[in-house]
Amino acid sequence: MENTTIVLIELGAVFLGLGMLGRIAARFGMSPVPLYLLGGLMFGHGGLIPLSRIEEFGHIASELGVVLLLLMLGLEYTARELVTGLKRSWVAGVVDLLLNFTPGAALALMLGWGYAGAMVLGGVTYISSSGIIAKVLSDLGRLGNRETPVILSILVLEDLAMAVYLPILTATLAGVSFWGGLRAVGVALLAVTLVLLLALRFGPVISRLVHSPDRENFLLKLIGAALLVSGLAAALQVSAAVGAFLLGIAISGSTAHSAAKVLEPLRDLFAAMFFVLFGINTDPTTIPPVFLLALGLAVLTSATKIATGVWAAKQAGIGVPGRLRAGTALIARGEFSIVIAGLAVASGAVGSELAALATTYVMLLAVLGPVATRYAEPLARALVRKPPAPNPAAPPAPA
Repeated sequence: MENTTIVLIELGAVFLGLGMLGRIAARFGMSPVPLYLLGGLMFGHGGLIPLSRIEEFGHIASELGVVLLLLMLGLEYTARELVTGLKRSWVAGVVDLLLNFTPGAALALMLGWGYAGAMVLGGVTYISSSGIIAKVLSDLGRLGNRETPVILSILVLEDLAMAVYLPILTATLAGVSFWGGLRAVGVALLAVTLVLLLALRFGPVISRLVHSPDRENFLLKLIGAALLVSGLAAALQVSAAVGAFLLGIAISGSTAHSAAKVLEPLRDLFAAMFFVLFGINTDPTTIPPVFLLALGLAVLTSATKIATGVWAAKQAGIGVPGRLRAGTALIARGEFSIVIAGLAVASGAVGSELAALATTYVMLLAVLGPVATRYAEPLARALVRKPPAPNPAAPPAPA
């Protein structure tokens, strides 16, 4: 058969399989991310049926998936919300960084993966999955809970930290000099500051330029702007993902709401391809040797995320059940952790063992996080339940 024919057959099988996996995940109330990764492992290098013809398309599709994931994440916040969240919860953000970046970085150094490996694995363990957490909170009807603003503030701070972290990571993986890395950080900070100022001052103007009452025209302008800004960001050695995130922040109001509705199907499609391609590029035979490491790291960083949420909620005056709900909600890792690992693997600066560890780790916590969040409230209420106080007016019990 012709190459194009084989590519079409393989792509059709992949998309159909992804749809079936997504339906299974929805049936059990879990994120489809671990199943997408598992699907990639089954049909990648060393898997059951290797699909070798779709990698070129998959690479472009996965790049689009990262851009759309971060663009959609930026659309969830306005610049004013980001600034307000930073002012209110910056201490919680520092606690989150120290407690959750350190375990991954320390493990990488212990395994001899160097500072580049420490930067990668620290980022993988640090960043929670905004997508999984938002879906779980919505499914459980907790968006109006008192602890939810605390959770969202921590997620916002993590997203802001990523805007600085990703350029540093890119420079580290590229092996640039100290001054080159410093320049990359300076450009990233300047870009973030400039975009926030522009969004605060000219957000409505930017939104009007992008918006269109015609759905097709609106979609074309959104995709065009996202790819253009992402490409320019990459040219400045700032991550393309950060460029898309900053564009999302600059779009506000009803335009952001409309953009999210228009882009959601495309994001789901290309993001699924991103997760599948990451799984395809990970040899499943490398997972068993790192499974216990991934499990231990998952248990440890689940505890540190719970501690982060409990501490932040306590500072906000929230009761014990709300503190535990906040802590367990932060456990899930997902899209951003895989983005970080994917950047590292693509650079060639880290080995396949780190990719396998990151894949296994994300699969474990993408499942454990929603389960822990679902059962946090009954557990908390059982822990704080007290026996009823004795009634002094009641007659004494018979001897």
